[in-house]
Formats: sequence, structure tokens, C-alpha cells
Amino acid sequence: MSVSRTLSCFQACGVARVLWIRGPQQCKQEMEYLRHESVLQQEDQPADKDGSVLLRPGNTYQYKFEFELPQGPLGTTFKGKYGCVDYWVKAFLDRPSFPTQEAKKRFEVMDQIDVNTPDLMSPVSAKKEKKVSCMFIPDGRVSVSARIDRKGFCEGDDICINADFENTCSRIVVPKAAIVAKHTYLANGQTKMFSQKLSCVRGNHITSGMSESWRGKTLRVRKIKPSILGCHILRVEYFLQIYVSVPGSKKIILELPLVIGNKSSFSRNSSMASQTSSEMSWVDLNIPDVPEAPPCYLDIVPEDHRIESPTTPLLDQLDNSFDSPIFMYTPEFKFMPPPTYTEIDPCTVNNNIVQ
Repeated sequence: MSVSRTLSCFQACGVARVLWIRGPQQCKQEMEYLRHESVLQQEDQPADKDGSVLLRPGNTYQYKFEFELPQGPLGTTFKGKYGCVDYWVKAFLDRPSFPTQEAKKRFEVMDQIDVNTPDLMSPVSAKKEKKVSCMFIPDGRVSVSARIDRKGFCEGDDICINADFENTCSRIVVPKAAIVAKHTYLANGQTKMFSQKLSCVRGNHITSGMSESWRGKTLRVRKIKPSILGCHILRVEYFLQIYVSVPGSKKIILELPLVIGNKSSFSRNSSMASQTSSEMSWVDLNIPDVPEAPPCYLDIVPEDHRIESPTTPLLDQLDNSFDSPIFMYTPEFKFMPPPTYTEIDPCTVNNNIVQ
């Protein structure tokens, strides 16, 4: 590069966009979260009034910059089917008589959502009942009620589901539960929605006249983006759907709202560790200690009854692992072999001697 006077600047932007086609109409909307511009300068280089500096060939010039994100809620970086929330920085190099050069780099923003607020820690419940008919003839009903202990969760948490299902119709029904993501896009007064099932769990078949209960049935929150609730043109919401599939009829669906966050004071790992610790302490109290080693084989077995090598025991010694049933943990010991077999009856021999 020849000696030239250049102007270096950068721009930081954050924008939410939605776009879809509806017939001949294009639905498009934008919302700006962030915009910051400044001229880049170096302390050891003199600059003109407009901020331009003189760059010489063969030299390397580095410009450092920083900026603060604005206070208040920011949309988490997101990319969906009909919209996105995107953040990036651009660097510009402006030289006279040359086209402007630019470089762009995206970065992610994660809006902090604390799931330990009183609202998100409160339980959520719902119930629903549906009458089933066959050819306009009443065929009983199917009812479902469900409850979860809290509404806010983080990635890796387990959702504990308590639910009751009752089937009085003549058909076999199947209860299921799933985490569902709902994306809502708004533009030009129009609304576009997109739903996606993320993970699910199912129960046993329920025959006619029977019922089933879930007590603490778990469904894990996978790696997903946090909820986006503060954007006017794009929303990302999550629901726990508990539904019953009825053959020949529509599903009975319960929706319990969820808020997926990224800030929590409790940890599933720590709770699991506490649970494991309590379980291990219970096992330790019920499994006896390993007894002392038995006497030496040579000390208790007569010489004429000894064998060349001891038999291999069927069970191993306790190795401090608790993966097997408790009754498997018995100490290792060796049986003394039976006496030598003979066909001569010692009683008969003694009788002959007496006679």
C-alpha cells in the first residue's frame, strides 16, 4: 500500500428482523437494539481534524476499540425460520480515490433472565376434560390434570411432572408430555407463528375404565436459546404440553407456560450430588463391613486333603462400587474339599475285626 491518508472507523449494530412472503405481499419489520459509531485513533499517530492519519507501506497498524452495551433488556442472539436477532461490528478503512474497505464480525448477546424470581418459582397447574363420541353417540370422556412446581428453568434442568389421567371411553389412550417452542413473528399488522417439538416423554397405555398417575416424571431441558419476551416484533416462548392421544378424535392438550433462562442460584448437579450422597449413606448403613480375611488354607486343611490350587469363588469381594444388588456383596471365602472317596465301608471293616 502506498503512503496515503486514511480514516478508520467502526460501527456496532444490533437489529431484530422478521420477513416472510404472504401471497403478493412481503411482510417485513425491523427493530434496532444497538447502534454505535466512532473513529479509530492511535495515540502515537497524529491525526487531522477529521480523524484521518497517514499510513506508510510496510507497517502494521492495530486499532483497539471498546463500547458498552446499552442498559435495559436486549434480545438474545437468535435465528429462526422467519426472523432473527443479530449483532455485529464493522470496521471501515476510507482512503481518497479508493473504494472503502470494510470487515464485518458477528458477536452473540445473551440477555440475562433470572429464573429465581417469585413469579418464575411459583407452581403452575391446569386441568382439562373432553367428551368422546362415536358417530354422534356419547362414548365416555377423557380427563387430564397436571402440575409443575415452578415455571422457570435453565438448560440441563429436569422438569418434574405430576399428572393424573382418567379414561372412561371405550378406546385405548396414550398420555404424553413434550417441551414445545413457539416463535411468533409480527410485521405490517400480520402475525406468523411457528411451533417445534423439542423433547418428549410418554406414559403407559390406558385402557377403558382405567387411570394413570405421574408422580415426578422427568423431562430434561435440552440446549436451547433462552426465552425472548421483550421484543415487539419477535417472541420466543416455551410451553410444557401434556396431552392424550385418543384414536379417532383430537388430542386433549394442556399447556403449561415455561420460561427458559440462563441465571439460576440452584444447580441440578448439586441437587443430584446431594441426592446421591444421601442414597450412598443409606446404603452404607445397610451393607455390613467387609469381615476379616479367613485363616490360611494351609493352617486349617489337613495335608492329605489339600489341593494344588484353590477353587475360584463365584462372587468377587466388595470393591466399593454400588452398581450391583446388595445381596451380591458377600466376602470371598473358600470351602474345604470333601474327604477322599473310598468304596470300602469302614463299619464293615470294624465288624470283621471284632468277629
